[in-house]
Amino acid sequence: MCKLTPYEEERLPREQPPPDDQSGMRRFKLRRLKESGRDPYQTVRFACTHGIAGILADFDPLVGQQVRIAGRIMAKRAHGKALFLDLADQDGRIQLYASVDTLGADEFALAKELDLGDLIGAEGEVFRTRTGEESVKARTLTMLAKSLAPLPEKWHGLADVEIRYRQRYLDLMTSPEVRARFKLRSRIVAEMRRFLDGRGFMEVETPALEPVCGGATAEPFITHYHALDADFYLRIAIELRLKRLLVGGFQRVYEIGRIFRNEGIDTRHNPEFTMLELYWAYADYEDILSLTQELVVHLCDVCLGTRRVEFAGTQLNFEPPFPRLQFAELLQLHAGVTVADLATRDSAVAQARRLGVEFAAGASHEKIIDRIWTEKVEPHLIQPTFVLDYPVVVSPLAKRIPERPHLAYRFELFAHSLELANAFSELNDPLEQRMRMEQQVAQSTEGYRELDEDFLTALEYGMPPSGGLGLGIERLLMVLLGQPSIREVILFPQLRKD
Repeated sequence: MCKLTPYEEERLPREQPPPDDQSGMRRFKLRRLKESGRDPYQTVRFACTHGIAGILADFDPLVGQQVRIAGRIMAKRAHGKALFLDLADQDGRIQLYASVDTLGADEFALAKELDLGDLIGAEGEVFRTRTGEESVKARTLTMLAKSLAPLPEKWHGLADVEIRYRQRYLDLMTSPEVRARFKLRSRIVAEMRRFLDGRGFMEVETPALEPVCGGATAEPFITHYHALDADFYLRIAIELRLKRLLVGGFQRVYEIGRIFRNEGIDTRHNPEFTMLELYWAYADYEDILSLTQELVVHLCDVCLGTRRVEFAGTQLNFEPPFPRLQFAELLQLHAGVTVADLATRDSAVAQARRLGVEFAAGASHEKIIDRIWTEKVEPHLIQPTFVLDYPVVVSPLAKRIPERPHLAYRFELFAHSLELANAFSELNDPLEQRMRMEQQVAQSTEGYRELDEDFLTALEYGMPPSGGLGLGIERLLMVLLGQPSIREVILFPQLRKD
């Protein structure tokens, strides 16, 4: 017998609840287990010899051998003196067979009290049932954790997407497809690293808290650093830190890191997301374009096994080379606007109003052009497509094209109207970079509340001509995994308070 603590005495029912009170019944069972000296949370370690997927993959050679496995009970069927349990771990699911003959009367009685969701360890013999089902005949069962909350019903409990996102552990627990998707996410990110490491790039880490906000046009999150008595920003980009490393002498660097933007939440945007940013000294945006295409195709080949993916009812073809189109030509084709028509903020405002494109009061010149592009052009970019040579006004960190000085060496990669990647031949002229940043600060553009003087100082020491890339990992995963919402590729997406 085990004496319950006062806290347990208060919260675990002394009398058996009615059958429809599942939570109460589970707590009543916990009380009985503890009182009998069988604390289901007492086990510290259970050494498994195999994972379930490994047993299933190599089943025939294992028949007759003893194995130790652990997992969660996902189904339970009792037939007289026999009990069948479906046990699931992160990679697979297998049937456990238990009987009075193998467990003994007392242990079998305890096994019959197990609930769906309970975590157990099992030791027994690999065998096939008379119907041919791959199983393990349990000789011992070890309670590893009692599930006090009943699992959601298979077909009804997680139909509410809010529950799926708020309680991702239930989503993962009950959906092998969701578990497989996030395992594939991990594999894709790992393969990105292998790809870049194999091409001489060095992975680095830079601060997420910045004293000056820059590197992109976005609204930052602001926090106060008490030890320094100063406001800091959660970074909205990694760019300016990585470029300092080029100045310092590194030639190929990348970071896969979290970015924070205090903006909207929808199917394409989460305020916290993951970016791959890389910089390549002595290269230009043509080199980066080739590298980007090679990376995406490599991920399709190695992680998906196909270059054709289904997304939102459309088959996307990632067979290279991807089409290369000009920003100016697309703007003219789909919006009836030339780049010259957007040369000033006033002219951009006039064009936006003519096209019925809404924008925030006081929006910057850059933001207004972006709204026109997003609404009128991006919906037409379905198959994987590189769009090249953007206006300088929307590319403050990119080099001008000398023969077309109103345009910059910049490309973006789109698929099904989603921007997946953004790249430049990087501006390394310290005077022009200062001028552009001063203009942005003067316009109170998001992300440029003050000049990053240290970055500008670094440029004065000389940054080599370079190509840079920013690739949104969740956006790419949405497309490659055929998921229409960014929340389906983020384990814990941001949500409004319940």
